[in-house]
Amino acid sequence: MEDSIPVTNIDPLVTTLQSGFSTEVIIGLIVIAVLLVCSALISGSEAAFFSLSPSEKDSLKSSDNKKGQTAQKLLDKPQDLLATILITNNFVNVAVVILCSSVLQEIYPPAPGNETIRLIIEVFLITLILLLAGEVIPKIYATQNSMRFAMFMSSTLNGLGNIPPISWIKKFLVNGSNIIQKNARKKGIKISSTELEQALALTKEENTSHVEHRILEGIVKFGNTEVCQIMRSRVDVIALDHELDFKQVMEIILHSGYSRIPVYKDSFDNVIGILFIKDILPFLDEQDNEKFDWLKLTRKPFFVPENKKIDDLLKEFQGKKVHMAVIVDEYGGASGICTLEDVLEEIVGDITDEFDDDEIVFTKIDDNNFLFEGKTALVDVYKVLETDGKEFDSNKGDAETIGGFIVENAGRILKNNEYIEVGNYRLVVESSDKRRVKMVKIVNQLKAE
Repeated sequence: MEDSIPVTNIDPLVTTLQSGFSTEVIIGLIVIAVLLVCSALISGSEAAFFSLSPSEKDSLKSSDNKKGQTAQKLLDKPQDLLATILITNNFVNVAVVILCSSVLQEIYPPAPGNETIRLIIEVFLITLILLLAGEVIPKIYATQNSMRFAMFMSSTLNGLGNIPPISWIKKFLVNGSNIIQKNARKKGIKISSTELEQALALTKEENTSHVEHRILEGIVKFGNTEVCQIMRSRVDVIALDHELDFKQVMEIILHSGYSRIPVYKDSFDNVIGILFIKDILPFLDEQDNEKFDWLKLTRKPFFVPENKKIDDLLKEFQGKKVHMAVIVDEYGGASGICTLEDVLEEIVGDITDEFDDDEIVFTKIDDNNFLFEGKTALVDVYKVLETDGKEFDSNKGDAETIGGFIVENAGRILKNNEYIEVGNYRLVVESSDKRRVKMVKIVNQLKAE
């Protein structure tokens, strides 16, 4: 009894091998081999067509080769192409599985005790063959030779796409997917800015330039940025007192180089207009006329609150056709100004013109010590220190300047010679008053040691 079990397990297979394969089995094996080749070609064509580079697609468009023109015709309708590939590939793979089961039935018929071996052969061996011969190997090859493979398979796929029942199923699938896409667009997809930032980080490639990635990051963060984060503070704004005569106004205009200047009465908290420099050009001869009323040339100011999002501000700039806004705080006082250029710089980076000073104002005491004005932007400080600024960014809060950074972290305006430490850097206040930090010395303690 103990010897009869293994004999029963292998007896059908041994008998078949000894007697030889029947004609039906041989034909079945040949058909399976042909179908595996077809599966490999169809699967490879999917990888080839959808891995073509932009330059290869351009060469197909300008190609005089008939196969190249056919390949371009297929690429013009990618949904139809993908549907044809998937339908054909599924038909072929199903046929392979059915034929393999039929051939296995002849070669290794069921018998008591061989159920486990037959299950392993049917499930794992056939699946492995399909994956390797029909999917993995051809797709690897096709990806490396995408242009050649796509042109080779173009005529075949074009013909398959027009043959029933593949053409009928293809039409049904494409139309069905279009309906689903339309419904999805109507419902909309809600994606948070955090998810967009994560997606951007995941999709960053080595061949993506720093400028391109910075612009994408600017677009993602654009809707979450408030006006107060990008505005020019009132202490840095050049403004005109309404009591100035025209000659004094011209001197300030020539010295500042700005095309639009706010006009105030009594203090900057009471901005009464914006003077456009182009509006005074016809009246340049009036400089010596003390009675000339230049205030009549001012235009109505546009006020926005500090917490307005800059994407909303951009829409208002476009709608009202203005380029400058006066920023007001919760008490109605003016905090500063924001221009269209400031908004756009949040996406594309710094925009400089002939009047901008490209140089960062600082003093290099030695290799380890630098002196900055308190109003110097943090990004400019990073450039001088040649650091990525990670130590600063994690603690800066809403601060955009080095002086604001110190106040944000200290919780007060530090007095002269007081300091805070950030990573390897010591930030020493060299000069300050009751309102702000004026001068800051930064010491690189790591290098100093």
